[in-house]
Amino acid sequence: MSVDLGAEKILAAERGTEKIAVEIKSFLGDSELFEYHAALGQFLNYRLALRLREPERVLFLAVPVSTYRSLFSRDFAQTSVQEYQVKLIVYDPKVEVIVQWQS
Repeated sequence: MSVDLGAEKILAAERGTEKIAVEIKSFLGDSELFEYHAALGQFLNYRLALRLREPERVLFLAVPVSTYRSLFSRDFAQTSVQEYQVKLIVYDPKVEVIVQWQS
């Protein structure tokens, strides 16, 4: 499977002894909800592809802290993150630091 990431990226890394992959999203479009739908669809497809190729690697979705506060605080986003078991990394793009890991 070929992955078209545009300006965003997916990274393979290790967190302690855990092998992870991180899909980094910027949410720069006009609609956060539209961007979320696209990100969730990509995340689910990437997770499936990763499960077939590297089943020991865990996929995380990285989102900017501003998007996390405005979108992921809503009931719909929280419920879908739980339903689809999305593991989140919240990052601050200004200082390039991880603010929160949510497994």
